[in-house]
Amino acid sequence: MHPLREPGAGLPGVTPGLPALPNAGRPSCARIDLEAFAHNVRLAVRLAGPERRVLAVVKADAYGHGAVRAARTALAAGAAKLGVATPGEVRSLRAAGIDAPVLLLSEVSPERAAEMTRLGCSLTLYTLAYAEALAREAQHAGRRVAVHLKVDTGMGRIGIAPADALPFVARLRDFPHLVLEGIMTHPSEAERRDSPVTAGQIATFHEVCGAIEAIAGPVRWRHIANSALVLLGDPAGNLVRPGIMLYGSAPAPDLPFAGDLRPVMCLATAVAFLKRVPAGTPLSYGGTFTTRRESLIATLPIGYADGYRRAFSNRASVLVRGRRAPVVGTVCMDLCLVDVTGIPGVSVGDEVVLLGTQGEERITADELAAHAATISYEIFCGIGPRVPRVYSGGPAECLDS
Repeated sequence: MHPLREPGAGLPGVTPGLPALPNAGRPSCARIDLEAFAHNVRLAVRLAGPERRVLAVVKADAYGHGAVRAARTALAAGAAKLGVATPGEVRSLRAAGIDAPVLLLSEVSPERAAEMTRLGCSLTLYTLAYAEALAREAQHAGRRVAVHLKVDTGMGRIGIAPADALPFVARLRDFPHLVLEGIMTHPSEAERRDSPVTAGQIATFHEVCGAIEAIAGPVRWRHIANSALVLLGDPAGNLVRPGIMLYGSAPAPDLPFAGDLRPVMCLATAVAFLKRVPAGTPLSYGGTFTTRRESLIATLPIGYADGYRRAFSNRASVLVRGRRAPVVGTVCMDLCLVDVTGIPGVSVGDEVVLLGTQGEERITADELAAHAATISYEIFCGIGPRVPRVYSGGPAECLDS
């Protein structure tokens, strides 16, 4: 029996009983533990407290984990809302029958205003041109559209300047078909403890909210808190927007409760080919690694087209039979090489974990990110669509969709 079709066969510490892989011709897959994801959502709900609601960020196909299943699991675990980045992501959730409140986190072109009024979600707003287009289309359709005003308190990316927020909201009173449902901003360095920048952003946000509510009345939702502020216990406002923490990774390793997060994704493949080579053998493109001894080299059917990055060449390790094996030579588009010389009994078909746990060893997204001078977010989002997602745990409806 192929070890990836019977996970744990002969492998110490590997949990048996995971689903069979759907791509028998190529054994790479990303295993998604929905119960771990649900645990992380419940932690966010607990840290937010009873006076706040949780908006689970499931943009970018839930950071590469699968938006529909993640959304359903998040809602079942206590999230009240969902956050996405594109109209297509809203449509995907609605097509799957998910009718929970969704917030589209950025504006789109005013030319798409008619389409936006039909999406059935709350919309982020920060330009007058978009507001005018939305108001016109909403009035034409006889609909009222909920909007969240995005204020740029220091991120420097998108949003209206704090000084312009009050006249902007005053202008919104001319658009009765737009309902100001929320005020939001985004911290630029919340993962840095005791950051004066973050403190300044929070103070500015409170000032803007107070000024707006003085002329427009109470606004239903006020939100600034991302994963870092949730973990730090500083979730200003009454809605929080956790993202990366839901997927088992903290924005910084020293944040409170970072150790309580459970990893959600395990990236696995199998040994496809074994060869014994003499000392002095160059490996892969450019011969960037040369063996210093007689070596047993395993070829793995995964590469940078799958999201296993070229930057991992001669830096990263994988897990084989519960032990670490170094990646040697340049990672290719579809294949990479690892040195398994010191691991007894390695055979073709053995399970290999590139991200996740096997036996007593674990490779985290943060570890991989360090090899590529990036962040865990990019590691997760980079796992390509040709790597099938295999789900376990969580409610039945989350597994069956």
